[in-house]
Amino acid sequence: MKTMINIKTEKEVKEQAKKVAHDLGLPLGTILNAYLKEFIRVKEAHFSISPKMTPKLERMLASVEKDIKTGKNMSAIFSSGKSMDDYLDSK
Repeated sequence: MKTMINIKTEKEVKEQAKKVAHDLGLPLGTILNAYLKEFIRVKEAHFSISPKMTPKLERMLASVEKDIKTGKNMSAIFSSGKSMDDYLDSK
């Protein structure tokens, strides 16, 4: 016997999910049923969002990596607070 589950989700999320399911050749209901069956079987829920960097952050990190490789904008290594103070006072 089949039953109906009503859930609220953002329209864009539903449309994107339907498109991905369609691209896989499956109805969205089949995908959701598979997830529910897996949830029942393992009694666990896993959520993962792959972080995506913005282009600005990618440029900043590339700049930092370049500075590290070339030793630019890098401070000295300090063995004590006093040696750090001395270094900063000399700048």
